[in-house]
Amino acid sequence: MLRFRSISLLGCFLTVAFLAYGQANDPAQTQSSQSDSSSPHLRKNTPEPDPTPKPPAPIAPDAPRISKQTRYDLIRNFEMQLVYARTSFPMGTKGLRLKDGAITPSGEELQQMLSLWGPAVRPGDPAHISYVQIKDDHIHFELNGGPIHRKKWYEHIEVSGTNGVPVTGANDPQTNAHGSYVDLYFDKHVPEMTTAQLRELLYPVLDFNAKNREQAYLDTVPPNVKAAIQAHRVLVGMNQEMVIHAKGKAPRKVRERDGDTEYEEWIYGEAPADVDFVRFVGDEVVRVETMKVSGEKIVRTEKEVILPDADKDKEAKKEKAPEEHPANAPSLRRPGEDSQDVPKPSNGASPVPVMPPPDMPQPPSGPGDVLPTR
Repeated sequence: MLRFRSISLLGCFLTVAFLAYGQANDPAQTQSSQSDSSSPHLRKNTPEPDPTPKPPAPIAPDAPRISKQTRYDLIRNFEMQLVYARTSFPMGTKGLRLKDGAITPSGEELQQMLSLWGPAVRPGDPAHISYVQIKDDHIHFELNGGPIHRKKWYEHIEVSGTNGVPVTGANDPQTNAHGSYVDLYFDKHVPEMTTAQLRELLYPVLDFNAKNREQAYLDTVPPNVKAAIQAHRVLVGMNQEMVIHAKGKAPRKVRERDGDTEYEEWIYGEAPADVDFVRFVGDEVVRVETMKVSGEKIVRTEKEVILPDADKDKEAKKEKAPEEHPANAPSLRRPGEDSQDVPKPSNGASPVPVMPPPDMPQPPSGPGDVLPTR
């Protein structure tokens, strides 16, 4: 009797377990549960996250001076952080200055510094903030070690040898050939701010939201250039860096001369596929020729991209051209005399300089001239 009762209980337990398993794996039951969870009245209380973060509120004009705790928080959040550059940083002790969204130096002055010292960071390149210093009216950010090589703690230790002569080397700071910096200036003093607000102020030069180098670089170019790069297409007016982002490094390069103009041609592709010939004069694309597989030849020479930096450089050169003077221009100044004290003729014509008398008598210039006697 007990054995029969135990067998019955076991059978009931197995039946209940089988029914529960079938109900859990019923497609109709699963579909109904999903439809219930996706019904409108259940989704009212679950707001969807916004994919685009909102920009932080601007700093108030009457914001108080930055507090000591905020200083520590900003330095801790920004030092040793990886960022992407949105502009070129020159190497050396002359970095960039940022105030009210304007970058100085810029245009021709920045290009001269880049040509002289070389770029520490280019647009789209990754860099790390190695040092942050908050001063009275600006914040100093050093990139990739900064312009000065900062010593480690053990480099400040000095060991004296015989007769008090130090064993360690000199303690003078050494320049860092690969670093640069940017100074963020404010009107009166460094105000109280949040980390998001400081990132927004640094956006003209540094990108904290980019996920890779390509995304950081595309955010620095005009919209039509960005679309062309994503479509791997070259536009007339692009520079070499834009072409490299669009097509990659050229497998073949040819240098030729067209009259007095020297140019370089980058060749992409090989027959029987399409072949593109991209011609550069300096750093600008002036001609794009495409040879199709069908034999069709497409040539584009009209400028499709106008870069603002190139126009600014041309205008700056035109403005500075009238001020240029030859190195050996005549002057009425005596040695040590100020230019304001120089007498000026009334008719505006420069007087003929008086030649000094010769020390020795001049020889006769022709027949019949009389030699001077002493």
